[in-house]
Amino acid sequence: MKHIPKTLMAIAALWLAAGAQAAEPVPGEDLSRKNGCAVCHSTEQKVVGPSFKEIAAKYNGQNGAAAMLSEKVKKGSSGVWGQLPMPPNGHVPDEDINAIVAWILGI
Repeated sequence: MKHIPKTLMAIAALWLAAGAQAAEPVPGEDLSRKNGCAVCHSTEQKVVGPSFKEIAAKYNGQNGAAAMLSEKVKKGSSGVWGQLPMPPNGHVPDEDINAIVAWILGI
């Protein structure tokens, strides 16, 4: 009988640890919401701008993609995904932009 409570405690501990890992925030994703990216973009589908998955598919594996995308986010961009421009985001700290871009390219 003593083994049952220990076993249950071990299972509960594993279950809680798994739940804590699943609920852990993804820094780039959280920063995209915090800095307003999610107003025009979503992970899965086009909103105003392309989905983050579309961006990742287009640029992933290209040399210098992260730096180029960070620059586009910072200064704004137009014509790549249609006529509607993405406004500049100069108010967003470079560290946040870099983390967001890294997250997008990692999707």
